[in-house]
Amino acid sequence: MFKRNKEAKSLDLNQQEISTLIGYGYEITGEINGKSVIRIDGKVTGNVTTEGGLILGEKGEITGNVKTKSAVIYGAVTGNVQALQLEIKKTGIVNGDIKTETLEIELGAQYNGKLEMKQIIKSEEKVLKAV
Repeated sequence: MFKRNKEAKSLDLNQQEISTLIGYGYEITGEINGKSVIRIDGKVTGNVTTEGGLILGEKGEITGNVKTKSAVIYGAVTGNVQALQLEIKKTGIVNGDIKTETLEIELGAQYNGKLEMKQIIKSEEKVLKAV
């Protein structure tokens, strides 16, 4: 019924260098803006915007909006998510609206919100302007 688009390139964030890590036990209040891949295992209250990508660990929590090129969610997001590619793993929870081109949700994941799927951006140049 559903076929994987052969043209869609999967961004494997686990293979990319993570330049920023917010560890378990840390709490940050305020906006986070950056250009590279970030992994969050702690708690962030505020919007997270990154060009490179986001990995939200199992114990990670974000209360705010997320805007990135690619995201893998193992933890909890309370806010809207905008990403070109989004994966919600079985331990992941998203409470908010999602805008994405590609979405993968594992069995057991929780998602509550509105979903909008369409081609958001046509070229890499526009990705940088959108984020």
